[in-house]
Amino acid sequence: MTAPPPKPRRPLPLTWLGLMPFVIFVALFLVLPTMHIVIGAFQDRSGAFTLQNIRDLSTGTIPSSYWISVKISVASASIGCLVGFGMAAAVVFGAVPRWIKAPLMTFSGVASNFAGVPLAFAFLATFGPVGFVTMFLRQNFGIVLQRDLGFNILSFWGLTVTYLFFQIPLMILIVAPALEGLRREWREAAEVLGATTLQYWRMVALPILFPALLGTFALLFANSFGAVATAISLTGSSLNIVPIQLFAQIRGDVLGNPNLGYAMAFGMIVVTAVANVLYIWLRVRAERWLK
Repeated sequence: MTAPPPKPRRPLPLTWLGLMPFVIFVALFLVLPTMHIVIGAFQDRSGAFTLQNIRDLSTGTIPSSYWISVKISVASASIGCLVGFGMAAAVVFGAVPRWIKAPLMTFSGVASNFAGVPLAFAFLATFGPVGFVTMFLRQNFGIVLQRDLGFNILSFWGLTVTYLFFQIPLMILIVAPALEGLRREWREAAEVLGATTLQYWRMVALPILFPALLGTFALLFANSFGAVATAISLTGSSLNIVPIQLFAQIRGDVLGNPNLGYAMAFGMIVVTAVANVLYIWLRVRAERWLK
């Protein structure tokens, strides 16, 4: 018996060629830089393999900088989830006029990507030492933000409030489709069984939304933890967080250690990767109910 002829290979569909710019972009600006950071984290100045950079993450002020970054990320993610959920629920369930929904969603799409130097400048111009709101309160009401209210834009809460500008819109964009996925039949069934609105949310809606909410919290945490340009532009060296210490290590001065900076960046990659994997896993679980 003769062997069957080999099956001809299917030609690559031309539609796949449209993905090539995206693949090239991801490879050049995400995969290769990440590999460079990971490799550099395990090298010394001469390029030899070492674990000393990883050990040095537990020395000096580095652990406290990670802890402050974690606290800022948790605070901004928590407040962003609460406020964003309330705003999204008000829009989806008709508590606000319908004509507000489209502008709010459009603004959320823009604001969720507005960060870096422009965002830092906007908040300094508003809440800085000579910002518009700061001077307005001082000149008209005699209120000094830092003295009377204990608010300083260059502090822990100042950076947290700045992060909320893109955290809340991101929460709205993600949770609004989940709220729209709640079926009307579930609420009607709960009402038929005598459940109040509070009981419906506590026993039906929130358990269904919980994986999506927890996953979104993880995404907002990663989004805040990985924000570099905004923190550096806003606080400079006045707040000891990981991005600022990382910048000090890799900027090339005499006291800098680029490989230790790579190790710090590697630690940030690990933290944000865990948070994103948790978000994806919880999002998949949530979509089982909301399809």
